[in-house]
Amino acid sequence: MDQHHWKEILAIDRYKVKSNSVLNDLDRKILTLLYQPLIGSKCFSLYMTLWGELEQSRVWSVEKTHHSLMTIMQSNLRDIYLERIKLEGLGLLKTYMNESEGCKRYVYELHAPLKPNEFFQDGVLNVYLYNRVGKNTFLHLKQFFSDDRIDTEMGEITKSFDEVFDSGQSAEMIAKLNNETLEDLTLQVDKEYMQTETRASMEVSDHAFDFDLFLSGISNVIIPSKSITANVKDVIKKLSYLYGINAVDMKNVVMNSIDQNDSIDIEILRKSARDWYQFQHGDELPGLLDKHQPLPLRSEMKKENLTKDEELILQLESITPRKFLIDVSGGVPPSAGDLKIIEEVMINQKLHPGVINVLIYYVLLKTDMKLTKSYVEKIASHWKRKEIKTVKAAMDLAKSEHRQYQQWAEENANKKKTNYKKAPVRKEQLPAWLDQEQESPNKKIESKKPDEKTDLEREQFELEKKKLFDRIKNYKDNKTKE
Repeated sequence: MDQHHWKEILAIDRYKVKSNSVLNDLDRKILTLLYQPLIGSKCFSLYMTLWGELEQSRVWSVEKTHHSLMTIMQSNLRDIYLERIKLEGLGLLKTYMNESEGCKRYVYELHAPLKPNEFFQDGVLNVYLYNRVGKNTFLHLKQFFSDDRIDTEMGEITKSFDEVFDSGQSAEMIAKLNNETLEDLTLQVDKEYMQTETRASMEVSDHAFDFDLFLSGISNVIIPSKSITANVKDVIKKLSYLYGINAVDMKNVVMNSIDQNDSIDIEILRKSARDWYQFQHGDELPGLLDKHQPLPLRSEMKKENLTKDEELILQLESITPRKFLIDVSGGVPPSAGDLKIIEEVMINQKLHPGVINVLIYYVLLKTDMKLTKSYVEKIASHWKRKEIKTVKAAMDLAKSEHRQYQQWAEENANKKKTNYKKAPVRKEQLPAWLDQEQESPNKKIESKKPDEKTDLEREQFELEKKKLFDRIKNYKDNKTKE
């Protein structure tokens, strides 16, 4: 949830840490080696700091203020809030809050990470980790968290409870139970026993997949309704989010996963989804850059008589950031550096793919077709705080804030000056959707005398802008032919 952190939390607000289960050394290794590549070092540090506040083998900490947490982590409250949200998104943290007499009190409940077998069979986290660390490191991690099974030729000879203990003794003990004893055996209502098996669960919200469309028109003969269990629904949501499978295509994927008992085999379902993706996109597994704008966040426009801005909105909604980067480069694959900039922004700021496309488009036009990390991150951070979720909202905000963004661009360019040569700062014209600002009649504008250099720069910029728009249009035309 993207909000101004100061609306949510203040340094004087108090908090306690609670662990949902007793954390152990294996959990620490899982968090360090499997989760840290996904969440980053700051987020990992927050989890470990909260864990560190628990006494050994206990599940509650003493109450503190957030100011003390800021001091320990040497971090500001905004960063702590943003990293906390990441932990919540992965199911590693649940946050509770109440407010009385103007004072907020929080409980941060830590959840243990998934077990190694759960993580490597998750279907989402394992794929992200594979893309994040690469094949060799992933295989090394998989080997690190696995070990040999017991030889199948070994036969179990363990004795059962009834073979060891006499049933007569058990009956005699039960006969001696009375109300007082039963009360002693019962835990108080406001208490709970320590646990070791409760694990984090990554939840994908219901709006991520259109189950109404998926279920409509499905015959009970094709996909038995009893087979769509709560667990199957959860897996379908995750696979749809990971591989970008819409409700219509998911029907075929699910049909291929029904076993002889008319149940849906989860492992076959995951394999079918992976096969579908690789058939559509080649052998490369998906990362964040291969996602499309979620359907609920797309515009509802008829495709006839569209303005250029409306046409651009539809195009930016229907293309993935990776494909968009390739397209605006004339079919040339983007550099690893450019991909890393955009991927880090998507992870850290949690912007939707369509919004990322607007960001790419805007920054390329403002910085002479170059992606500058600091400039991209600064605008992305602003859009996150403004809760920008749609392509149109991103374009509207870019229009209203373009003067501020221009100032940031100039500041960024000035930082790159050398002692030998002054770096020129280009004052670009605005993209079409931005070039509509109405100046106040009372606002005085300095008049500038046109010169040949300004006209030449304007002409070059217009050519670049037209070229970029034509590339986007060509991409759409090619997709239609396919």
